[in-house]
Amino acid sequence: KARHEVFIAIPGRTRRRRLTVLNQLDDVNRLIGTLSDYGRPVRVAFEATGNYHRALAYRLGVAGFEVKFVSSVALARTREALNNSWDKNDPKDAQVILHMMQIGNEQFYHDPMLCGTNDLQELSKTHDIVSRSKTELWHRVLTHYLPLYFSEADRFHRSSRSDWFFAFLERYPSPHFISAMDQETFLADAWDVVGRKVSKERFFCRYLSDRQVICRAAHCSRL
Repeated sequence: KARHEVFIAIPGRTRRRRLTVLNQLDDVNRLIGTLSDYGRPVRVAFEATGNYHRALAYRLGVAGFEVKFVSSVALARTREALNNSWDKNDPKDAQVILHMMQIGNEQFYHDPMLCGTNDLQELSKTHDIVSRSKTELWHRVLTHYLPLYFSEADRFHRSSRSDWFFAFLERYPSPHFISAMDQETFLADAWDVVGRKVSKERFFCRYLSDRQVICRAAHCSRL
């Protein structure tokens, strides 16, 4: 986001002032100076736009302004009601946000830097993103990869924490990696891949016999 659109309303005046503030420190400081020059208490509201609003909200909070938050859903519904159109742009959104401030349709904003919760919040968000990505990958493996290449392997997985299972799939991504070896060679090669806590007697093997890939449980013991 290269810039922020700003609408300023002063109590007792009907004319509003519009500013375009670049997403740069110098422009943000000029905005703070402009608002401070009015010599009145300042209340600011904004819509969250990714993380681009964070730096601006922090600087405004440090300057002593009251910072509020506007829900994106409420903003969209109010814009549609006021303009009878789904069309949107930043200047129009700034006008709608100003209207929502005047009717009190705003929320509290707790800046994580000022509240001392920034590191905890970022760790929590990172954990959420990683967990979602892990679950998404696991579902893709279960619903797409295994049915195509290792349909018999469904009973061997237990959870997304089955590290040995992914290690096996990484070592042998398709059946022909297994069928190219004989039974003893495959068992010797896969023994350390699976790990210690897995019942290796139940571990499945794929062999090439009479030009067909045969799946069966491997009953073996390491001598």
